[in-house]
Amino acid sequence: MSVVRTFLALSLLDNVYPKGNIEKTNFVIRRRAKLDFSAAWQSLSFPSLVILNVPSMSDLQAPLRPKRKKVLVDYLVQFRWIVVIFVVLPASCFIYFKLFLGDVKSAMKSEKRRQKEHEENVKKVVNRLKQRDPKKDGLVCTARKPYIAVGMRNVDYKRVRHFEVDLSAFRNIIEVDKERMVAKVEPLVNMGQITRYTVPMNLALAVVAELDDLTVGGLINGYGIEGSSHIYGLFSDTVVAMEVVLADGRVVRCTKDNEYSDLFYGIPWSQGTLGLLVSAEIKLIPIKEYMRLTYSPYRGTLKELAQAYADSFAPRDGDPSKVPDFVEGMIYTPTEAVHMTGRYASKEEAKKKGNVINNVGWWFKPWFYQHAQTALKRGEFVEYIPTREYYHRHTRCLYWEGKLILPFGDQWWFRWLLGWMMPPKVSLLKATQGEAIRNYYHEMHVIQDLLVPLYKVGEALEYCHHEMEVYPIWLCPHRLFKLPVKTMVYPEPGFEHHHRQGDTSYAQMFTDIGVYYAPGPVFRGEEFNGAKAVRNLEEWLIQNHSFQPQYAVSELTEKNFWRMFDGSHYEHCRQKYGAVGTFMSVYYKSKKGKKTEKEVQDAESEILEPAYAEEA
Repeated sequence: MSVVRTFLALSLLDNVYPKGNIEKTNFVIRRRAKLDFSAAWQSLSFPSLVILNVPSMSDLQAPLRPKRKKVLVDYLVQFRWIVVIFVVLPASCFIYFKLFLGDVKSAMKSEKRRQKEHEENVKKVVNRLKQRDPKKDGLVCTARKPYIAVGMRNVDYKRVRHFEVDLSAFRNIIEVDKERMVAKVEPLVNMGQITRYTVPMNLALAVVAELDDLTVGGLINGYGIEGSSHIYGLFSDTVVAMEVVLADGRVVRCTKDNEYSDLFYGIPWSQGTLGLLVSAEIKLIPIKEYMRLTYSPYRGTLKELAQAYADSFAPRDGDPSKVPDFVEGMIYTPTEAVHMTGRYASKEEAKKKGNVINNVGWWFKPWFYQHAQTALKRGEFVEYIPTREYYHRHTRCLYWEGKLILPFGDQWWFRWLLGWMMPPKVSLLKATQGEAIRNYYHEMHVIQDLLVPLYKVGEALEYCHHEMEVYPIWLCPHRLFKLPVKTMVYPEPGFEHHHRQGDTSYAQMFTDIGVYYAPGPVFRGEEFNGAKAVRNLEEWLIQNHSFQPQYAVSELTEKNFWRMFDGSHYEHCRQKYGAVGTFMSVYYKSKKGKKTEKEVQDAESEILEPAYAEEA
């Protein structure tokens, strides 16, 4: 019997301290038990044995935290699903249907009529800007309600005096030019609208952000990414031209090689603080009807999972034929991940005998991240997904945030009965949460994207595990191009000389690490200081030449903001195009917290001098 107990103890020890050799699994992978070794040893009932306080795996990887007392807002969040089901979901359905009818109506108009309406709307914007009195009116921003923005950051700059310009009419696809392979669209056109229009033509934007509600304007002025970004870069890298209304009312068309090329490179990441974007011409690519998707499960340490992810799309021998059209990774635990690679496939190929077609867009289907997770049990498998449904695979469950919003939303009975109402509109979720719940999410919830050089992904994953313990984690690679000017985000100096995996002479490979969910300490009822965790994370990003998209909640001071981002070209554009004193600065818009009247006055009277900090 003692031999059996010894064998069991050693087996448990192997579960607690895995060997770490990565294995590409084609068999059932059982989740490694996260057991405290001392407790496991005691459970074997060894008589007269003194048990040492051996630390568990979680003790070794994450700090111990004291328990947190529950307060009223904890229960408001816990039962928020009641408001979501009876208020948010029905209202979301109504809004989605109304927007759909508007999109259909717009698509029925001729391109000539859409262009004429666009020109009329641009004139209204110009006239509105000319009505502004700099001495008494606030700084210029759009008239969108603060809660409409898709993101966790509070739009605090709209809670004080400001001058609004209404852009709500700018939601038309003006033209799809099949010869130039360019789509000319207005800034409020969203991803769902444009794929509904172009995919039937076997065309798509080179980078299609996953969530339906993400708009062209937000993706250009801010940041956007998708599984094809390892080829085409960020969303803004696929823009051919932009039409912008400047502070003085001039309307200019900027491209990378005309007289406004500096403005063309300055607008991405500027958050609309250089001018008002009123249209954009964006690169189109030919596509096929289906995506052939391969789900590959892995297990190992976080660094080994990161290496397997890099190998899935950046072959070490540099063979371009091995580079997939799409790639993403999802890390489910500190030792388990599924990496997916996709290639466009024709209808004929998809419907060949023996091939599996999965219509993931149907309301009753399992949520995509949970479907992908089955590879950990099934082993590697391949299926064909209709291309448009693949583009928006994360929309219905908002990646995995849907599980927190509706804890039973992934259950089969809910999917069949009410799944057709998903997802709730993010804007309505924000509009109905109230100040207390909003602040709770800032402290007890994480929604951050970390743009990290590919070779540092393993280190970043270990850091996130130690500080936050958030799972699943999303991985999506993207190129960061070496441009003629140094923009707010830029590759590491001299990266091309290191010849690292995924890099080329003209672009460094980065990865978006998406950290979205409640941290482990929150689930365990422990204390968690969200603001401190974000501050520490931001400092890590600065030290490792990495970037934080500005839609997220930020704790950056102005000095640290300009340590993370380069402000030289941005400030050049601010001064040259008269944005200073008219449009808010990008830090002013991104800063957390309501602005004081003094801050508003200081921003309005800002003089032409660089705002970015010198490096220490």
